[in-house]
Amino acid sequence: MNWLTLLTTLPPTPTRHRVGVWRKLQRMGAVRLRGSAWLLPETPETTERFQWLVQEIESFRGEATLLHVERVGNMTEEQVTALFHKARAAEYQGIVQGCREILSSVDRRKATHGSAALAQLRGKLDGLKRELDRIQAIDYLDAPAGTRARSLWETTAKRLRAVESSPQPAGGRHRAALPPRGSTWVTRPRPHIDRIASAWLIKRFCDPDARFAFADAADAARKGIPFDVLGADFGHHGEDCTFETLVKRFGIKDRRVKLIAEIVHEADLHDGKFTRDESSGVDLAISALAASTPDDHELLERGMAIFDGLHAVLKKKT
Repeated sequence: MNWLTLLTTLPPTPTRHRVGVWRKLQRMGAVRLRGSAWLLPETPETTERFQWLVQEIESFRGEATLLHVERVGNMTEEQVTALFHKARAAEYQGIVQGCREILSSVDRRKATHGSAALAQLRGKLDGLKRELDRIQAIDYLDAPAGTRARSLWETTAKRLRAVESSPQPAGGRHRAALPPRGSTWVTRPRPHIDRIASAWLIKRFCDPDARFAFADAADAARKGIPFDVLGADFGHHGEDCTFETLVKRFGIKDRRVKLIAEIVHEADLHDGKFTRDESSGVDLAISALAASTPDDHELLERGMAIFDGLHAVLKKKT
């Protein structure tokens, strides 16, 4: 990859010029090397941006030199890439934090939301989308944090749309009682990691006589206790996935279950809240199982066996 290096010398006064140039370099995604050297990957767009900035710097009697280079000093390409990834990750973190705040607000106001409160959340979410698009436009080297931020924003948008379209309840927040033993728990067809893990948790820690069925969201409540279904009491709440909601509702204190909750959360939401190396492996195993198992009930049983094994392995590590 070829790079553009901008070397600048700016007059000490007035300071507004120095601040203005610094802000423009930040907004165009440049990273600082040493002193007054700034770096961007070479593309027609970045070349034009630097050329305009050179003219601006020279207009207030500063000095600017634009270099086209094939490598940067004694740094490897991986090291240079890491600089850009670090800079973008810091910006993406603002998106992640903003989405988490919205999810928390949605959960708190789910039963008492008003149009003004929802409009405020919608405005904040739209602002985050504009900022996310801006960051991705200067994320020239595709920082991993970008995928996580985009995924969390989409999850947040989906949750907010669901609240906006749901009828407003007349009373305060209602929390359903825990289901009786031997209940039928209903979720969506083609279960993946959160639904499979939740079924395992219900069967192993909450109700050994529990049965499971599958239905579309509209029919789930008629066929049993809905879980991981949009609007269900046993579903996503705030930053929590369904597995975490069940752990809290049933008051499960098992230490290994808490670790599994972090694994499931990261694999399901990809929001970077937990750093669990096991998440990608478990997620891949469940995806492979789903691809080779057309029957939903068989998929659920085989998937639960994975979590039996994971719970056993974690016992040796804790």
